[in-house]
Amino acid sequence: MWMDWVTRMNEAITYIENHITEDISYVELAKIVCCSTYHFQRMFSFITEVSLSEYIRRRRLTLAAFELQNSQKKVVDVALKYGYDSPEAFTRAFQQVHGTTPTAARSVGTQLKAYPRLSFQISIKGVAAMDYRMEEVGSFTIVGQKEYVRHKDSPQVVPQLWVKAQEQGLFETLLSIQKESSQISGILGVCANGQWGENEGFEYVMAIASEQEVPEGLVKLEFPAATWAVFESAGAPQNIQESWKRLYTEWLPVSSYDLANLPAIERYLPPEENKNELWIPVVKKQ
Repeated sequence: MWMDWVTRMNEAITYIENHITEDISYVELAKIVCCSTYHFQRMFSFITEVSLSEYIRRRRLTLAAFELQNSQKKVVDVALKYGYDSPEAFTRAFQQVHGTTPTAARSVGTQLKAYPRLSFQISIKGVAAMDYRMEEVGSFTIVGQKEYVRHKDSPQVVPQLWVKAQEQGLFETLLSIQKESSQISGILGVCANGQWGENEGFEYVMAIASEQEVPEGLVKLEFPAATWAVFESAGAPQNIQESWKRLYTEWLPVSSYDLANLPAIERYLPPEENKNELWIPVVKKQ
């Protein structure tokens, strides 16, 4: 199982390298790893500690520097090859990574940075046990407030959305229409693929399980029956980020499941319970 996961991730890196001078499709990358674009970008960031877009940028500018040093190509031609519309934009990006200009990079003795191609390998290490449970849940509906969030901005933007929602009384509205018998009760943070550009961001919905009429300004999402892997997160709500990390880096590679093409759910319970839950829809590996 782990080997399958390692193979998929390395195949995704190969896809990036083979298309490094083109527009790289995050949808195709996600297909290789058998997950959604949302999950792939989060997974990549948690595992490598760099965003997918930043990794691609660094690889392009690394290869651009090699090309400038080893060819007589014009700076403008190298800029266009690696996706920059103008020499000025290329120079700014080049300086941010290398600390010098493309022209200066051709001089002997100029110090540059090289970011190598990533390679995923099997790593066995002793870690704390990761508690989880499997839940079979029938179809259900959630109602909530939808926001569009850019992947790169999500660590700052999502907490701000919750503060703003509380100030506006959103949670009181949601709790008033809650379906009491729902298996996934409580205030939910729902993470789904965006509809406004596959590489840009995702939809984030602050919601509740409900079958009542949708209040003005809110949206409804319907979930089919599915299998869910549920991970408990003790303590403060922000601790759920550690569950996300361990999901991608520890549980998923060795489990017998793939991520299903459905939104993931962060389930926030009352403060007195001192815990929250991460609900991940999964399917058995083929």
